Amino acid sequence: MLRRTFVGAAAAAAGLVGSAAAQPLKQDVRLYCGFPPGGTADLLSRLVADALAPVVGQKVIVETKTGASGFIANEAVARSAPDGHTILLAGMAAFCVSPVMPGQKLPIDVDKDLTPIANVAGVYNMLVVSRHAPFRLVPEIIDQAKASPGKFTYASTGNGTSQHLAGEMFKKLAGVDLVHVPYRGGAPAIQDMVAGNVNMMFGNMPEFLGQITGGNLIPVAFGAPQASPLFPGLPLISRWLPDFKIVNWFGLFGPAGLSADLVQFWNRALRAALAKDDVQKRMVESGVESLIGSPTDLKTAIATDRVKWGDVIKAAGMRAD
Repeated sequence: MLRRTFVGAAAAAAGLVGSAAAQPLKQDVRLYCGFPPGGTADLLSRLVADALAPVVGQKVIVETKTGASGFIANEAVARSAPDGHTILLAGMAAFCVSPVMPGQKLPIDVDKDLTPIANVAGVYNMLVVSRHAPFRLVPEIIDQAKASPGKFTYASTGNGTSQHLAGEMFKKLAGVDLVHVPYRGGAPAIQDMVAGNVNMMFGNMPEFLGQITGGNLIPVAFGAPQASPLFPGLPLISRWLPDFKIVNWFGLFGPAGLSADLVQFWNRALRAALAKDDVQKRMVESGVESLIGSPTDLKTAIATDRVKWGDVIKAAGMRAD
């Protein structure tokens, strides 16, 4: 299990800054992000880059390369020199969904071409409904969906996305028939929910915050294992469906061939950067939770989630577009 502890972070920061031997970086660092500006991945990349720079003693520049569900950036890092100056913020889907999605052709082998460094953050999964929807509680959704199979709809940001997978997991565990309505991105999906054209969505909390604040979307429950401090009283879906626990995480990776010393350097740097009080505050306000652990912890999370989502994909008969 990924640890959420930061014991010794101050000492780690001191060691990184104070020892020339512990400072292998000789130039600016490029942190690649495969998703467009304004989204959760972009926000997190910039937050992490700002926090890392004073710890590692170099500028950390966010390099945005969008496309192919993040794989343009993933491939760029995989093909870079393993000298510690190029790192990647990659999402769970690239490691746990795409490799097991039937029909999916990938430009790289994520297991061989990228090196796990540490998990960074988990995005709170949240179930929201349109203010026009006839339900406000998880049991109401389940009861009405069972009474009227195929009547109610859930939105996603496309086939095979984390939102789609979460909806299919809910259907399987609750034994209900909901109609999947895929969109090309979060913005059109949310707009259609606000307009009342689709009933609900299982997605990333940061995407919903503006419309929740405006009263256009109603938060129902967290699909995450725990509630966000922003909504401490909101229940967990696992209260009714114990196996419904989703963490859409982002991790830090380097290219293949990154040495053990450089992996350790970046792992320690990330621990020190995320331990800062102002960084923790920004993460909470942005709707993400800190996740940190060893490279082995990250590898374990990848293996576990790949099996979980592989089962959901198989049960739902999903295929890549």
